[in-house]
Amino acid sequence: MKKLLFLKNAVILTGTALLLRAVGMFFRVYIAGQVGDEGMGLYQLIFTLYNLAITLATSGVTVAATRLTADWLARDRGAPTALCRRLVFYALCLGGAAGLLQFFLAQPASTLWLGDARAALSLRILAPSLPFMAVGATLRGYFMARRNVSSSSRAQIFEQAVRIGVVALLIGKALPRGIETACAVIVLGNTVSEALSCLYMALSWRRDLKRFASGKIQKPQGLLREYGGIVAPITATRGVGSLLVTVENILVPGCLAAFLGARETALAQFGQLKGMAMPVLFFPFSFLSTLSTLLLPEIAEAHGAGKKERLQALICRTVLITVTLSVLMGGLFRAFSSELGETLYHSAEIGFYIGVLGPVMPFMYLESMVDGILKGLGEQLSTFKYSVCDSVLRILLVVTLVPRLGMQGFLFVMLFSNIFTGFLNLHRLIRVTGIKVQWMRWVVKPLFSVGAAWAAYYFAFAVWAAPLLPPLAAFLCGAVLMALVYFLFLWLTGCVSLQDLSGLKREKNSGKA
Repeated sequence: MKKLLFLKNAVILTGTALLLRAVGMFFRVYIAGQVGDEGMGLYQLIFTLYNLAITLATSGVTVAATRLTADWLARDRGAPTALCRRLVFYALCLGGAAGLLQFFLAQPASTLWLGDARAALSLRILAPSLPFMAVGATLRGYFMARRNVSSSSRAQIFEQAVRIGVVALLIGKALPRGIETACAVIVLGNTVSEALSCLYMALSWRRDLKRFASGKIQKPQGLLREYGGIVAPITATRGVGSLLVTVENILVPGCLAAFLGARETALAQFGQLKGMAMPVLFFPFSFLSTLSTLLLPEIAEAHGAGKKERLQALICRTVLITVTLSVLMGGLFRAFSSELGETLYHSAEIGFYIGVLGPVMPFMYLESMVDGILKGLGEQLSTFKYSVCDSVLRILLVVTLVPRLGMQGFLFVMLFSNIFTGFLNLHRLIRVTGIKVQWMRWVVKPLFSVGAAWAAYYFAFAVWAAPLLPPLAAFLCGAVLMALVYFLFLWLTGCVSLQDLSGLKREKNSGKA
């Protein structure tokens, strides 16, 4: 029964993640088509400060709610009604404080920090969403403790649907009034959807409480100290990282403007890269998040049980799958960068960004996956130090290179940063777990296979067949051909096999025995 529940939750989480990321990416494409490059740049600037406020409002509240609710249920203390009410109250305090701070600092922050007073209206509209977001995160933690992921998944889908509906309904009326009003309408969709999603989860929580046997509701004792002990360190560490990222995102448009001599052009380039190209590059990571959903709990369990061989086997297979999929995606992004830019955004510049950053996808994906593994092994301090070091280095490079080289300088910063952090995380993982780098399977064979796939596409398809097909059909057929040839060569070279996947299943089942 436990195995079936685990599988059911994994399937729900995976399906929800894929759906939301796909819808979110195409929603960004729609927004970009409405507000243009400069509008996307302003939108990204707004979310630079908003994301910092989200960190202050929600960091740790989901973890705290999950731990405290799970502990309450494990001790068989009855319905956790009083506990959840306290947790919601604490979340309201955190979210309310962050919301008030953002509301009253919106104007000076927009003018002095972001360098664009047009962001102030949107920041004020977003401020009321923070208390709802904090309460929603708390209720999500409750459902995680109850092993009920379907309620929070439905709430997330409902939230996205409301956001898109509000924007689609109002954006046409806002556009004639300028970019400032258009961005305000877009973020209004965020605030309305967060409020309704929170209400939806609250109703689901009330229904879930009815499953407990009626009886006297126990009151939690010493809860504030426990809550603060969980939330405070998480907020501190994430807050530092978020602050450094915010500083970088504020600096980039200004440094680009110093190179270009025009703030509007700099904001447009910033929007093209951060708001349009990067979501496309990270969309395929949704498939790898499925892997993390299934395997990271198993890795943590193997580590806790001291099963070194099983731990090493799981990590090696996780790295192998991450590398092989990311090398393929990097090859596809490089080969079809122009087609992606034109198809999604009708922009050659965005295609250029996708093509430049495509080859570094293995480092980006591997960094994210290894970071999660290290946290599952209790190495949060190491990942935090690496993240801070990387952010400080990025800021120094942005200030040094971007005013002199423009967007080329920032692209170099991104390439260097992802390679640097990826190596740091992988080196730490090797030291902690004792795994050995499998150069042939992780590097040589995937690169050889993607080279063979590109050669097959170019000489057998691009030269002869592609000119006879419509552009979209040629793009899709070429991508499928490259993927098939790539996986064929992975199999022929012995890089991956069905035994790897079945081995993952055997390891998982043995851990549940």
